[in-house]
Amino acid sequence: MSSTAKPLMSLDDALDTMLSHVQSLTSVETVATWDADGRMLSEDVVSELAVPALDNSSMDGYAVRSSDVHPVGSSLRVTQRIPAGSHGQALLPGEAARIFTGAPIPPGADAVVMQEHVSVDPAQPEIITINQTVSKGQWIRRAGEDVSLGTVILPKGCRLQPAELGLAASIGRAELAVVRKPRVALLSTGDELIMPGRVAPADMKPGTIYNSNRFFLRALLQRAGCEVTDLGIVPDQLQATMDVLGQASVEHDLILSSGGVSVGEEDHVKPAVQALGVLNVWQIAMKPGKPLAFGWINKPSSVTPQPPCFFLGLPGNPVSSFVTYLCVVRPFLLALQGGVERDTAPYQLPIHFDWPRPDKRREFLRVRRNGHGGLDLFPNQSSGVLTSAVWGDGLVDVAPGQVLCQGDLVPYWPFSHWLS
Repeated sequence: MSSTAKPLMSLDDALDTMLSHVQSLTSVETVATWDADGRMLSEDVVSELAVPALDNSSMDGYAVRSSDVHPVGSSLRVTQRIPAGSHGQALLPGEAARIFTGAPIPPGADAVVMQEHVSVDPAQPEIITINQTVSKGQWIRRAGEDVSLGTVILPKGCRLQPAELGLAASIGRAELAVVRKPRVALLSTGDELIMPGRVAPADMKPGTIYNSNRFFLRALLQRAGCEVTDLGIVPDQLQATMDVLGQASVEHDLILSSGGVSVGEEDHVKPAVQALGVLNVWQIAMKPGKPLAFGWINKPSSVTPQPPCFFLGLPGNPVSSFVTYLCVVRPFLLALQGGVERDTAPYQLPIHFDWPRPDKRREFLRVRRNGHGGLDLFPNQSSGVLTSAVWGDGLVDVAPGQVLCQGDLVPYWPFSHWLS
């Protein structure tokens, strides 16, 4: 009796399956806003003041009553000077106030005239002439136009980046409540792997390669706000793989491996995970990145039940590992931290190449934008050519079986979408 191979799970279905099992971290830490870059907010940040607190000048110039400046060429008497950080007195008809950027608008004034549009009488420096038409409200920043009192300025699940830190500081927040960093154990499998620095290039034995995946995966995890434990290279042995996975599961939320998830005799990750827990996803319809695994390892029994340690196994080929991290690991880590994905869509850009031989799987091509508003293709799309990820600045998302021709509009994801 002949058997039919089970269809590979699509990337979207695989990701939905993985995210359905995520149990978001509940531990919260309070950190200084100064040190909160890259952390995930665990609660809404509500403003206890308006920003700016008062109407203020957006220019160096003169605060005036617009009704006093008709026609152009009207003269006013300067009766006060208002630098930032001080308060002025009410303006009377025919008066003006010398004012500086950020200084509060004095009562009675309803416009600011840039100093470039004002003439000063050398014989009477307190007398100025307005050389421009003045509109009510010009060059005034209104109270609360940036932040209103009582509004949520940063929502729970927001990843804090430089602009968010500045906004939090602008309302006086010296500390922020954030989700604790996910603890991720990183390991590689493969007897062929050598760490840079251990063996000189001229002394490398045939069949050995330097472990590049370990470097970019660690950097990606740290950019995602993780606390990374580097477990090094695990020998291609079932028991050694089980020992490392079992030990790592005790103190970590996720184990991320690269290599050993194919179907060769020396690939021991699948049976190791199955022996220690559950393997939920195995191979997906994605190129590069077909041999991807997801599951969890049950932590040793204790008085208090603990959530399992999740496991994600990435392919060993460097481009496959890099692309599957972007498409799978990053959204998984975001969900683990209770984060909210930004509501973005890929750019639709024209390609300046042909792609006549489509694959049955969904493909991610390494490309970069050119000076003509389109996308160029890296000539070698092999999953082992990491140069393509350095040369390129993003990925084209190609549907299964899709033929592409020059000029076609395609969905393009810049690497910055995943690395922010």
